[in-house]
Order: sequence, then structure tokens, then C-alpha cells
Amino acid sequence: MWPESLYAVGGAGTATTGPLASLGAEWIEAYRSLALPVRAGGQFLAAALLALLVLGLVQGYGSRSVHTARRSPVISICIGLPAALVVASLAGTGYLISGESVGVFFGIPLVVLGLATLPPLSAVGLVAIGQSIAARVGDDRLSTGVLVGSLLAGAAGGALEATIALAVLAAALGVGAGARTLFAARGSTRPDERTVPPANKI
Repeated sequence: MWPESLYAVGGAGTATTGPLASLGAEWIEAYRSLALPVRAGGQFLAAALLALLVLGLVQGYGSRSVHTARRSPVISICIGLPAALVVASLAGTGYLISGESVGVFFGIPLVVLGLATLPPLSAVGLVAIGQSIAARVGDDRLSTGVLVGSLLAGAAGGALEATIALAVLAAALGVGAGARTLFAARGSTRPDERTVPPANKI
């Protein structure tokens, strides 16, 4: 027979992952139980309010991130998709260990990190998608991007699969663009402090 400690570890692992799986199933069931107008209207309002809040609080950084996402979306997605998965995994791990006596010191910061990163940057990605669509008809304003992105989020409320696909795309695009904008801002210097090569001096 196997040692009893092995069974204890396996049982603990099952008990640990159980709450997260049951919570996800409850959320999906509750989402499907809502009427279509409620889902569409709720997602439209949530996307619009979150985008306005993010772009209002961090206007410069948010606008630059949207511009970065539109300028090079493929690079942003390639960077943002694995980064978003890592952040989501850390947040999920933090939720799982937050119920433990010692894990509360590590779990809550991980959950806060996920909530402070994924929703705001997903809103940035959604605005970038909306602005790119609006630019096709000649309106390139940021406010139009917020409106079109919110309408797109509301339209995705017709199906859970469409909502998940749009959320993953917006998160990958926004996280990648946000990270690139952040590192670009840290690595750049003021124009008057840049060293001019001797051959280019006037």
C-alpha cells in the first residue's frame, strides 16, 4: 500500500482546486442564465465605464498604450498573451492559497495584482480594437474607439464563446501594449538630454 501521506497530499490538492473549479462553473451558469439584453447591456456599460475610468485616470499612459497597440498589434499580442496567462495564473494561485493561514500574506497581493492589471489593460486593448475599426470609416478619435469597443463588447454578449474570445484578444493586446509602453517610457530620455553623435552635430 502507498504511504498515507501520499493520499493526504493528493486529497489536499483535490480540495484546493475544487473551490476554483466550482466557482468558475457557478459564474458560467449564472452568465448563461441572464437574458440576452441584460448580458449585452451589462457588458456594454461595464466596458464603457472601465475604459473611461482607465483613460481618465492614466490619460497619457492609456493613450500611448492604445497607440502602441494599433501601431504594432502582432508584436503586442505575442508579448501580451503569455504575460496575461502568467498574471492570470498568479491571480488564480493567489485565490487558491488565500484561504490558508500562511497563504493569505501571499495570496491577496497576487489577487490584487491580477485585478489591477488584467481588467484595465484589457480595456486598453478593447479601445484599440474599437479605434482601429472606427478608423476604417474615417473617425480616428479616442472617444470613438471607446464607443465602438464598448459596442463590440455588448455584441459579444450574445454568446459566451464570443465574450471569451474578445476578452482574451483584448487582454493579450492590452497587456502587451501596456508593457511595451511602460518599458519604452523607462528607457527613453528627454530629447534635450540625448547625446548627439559627433558626426551629426551642427
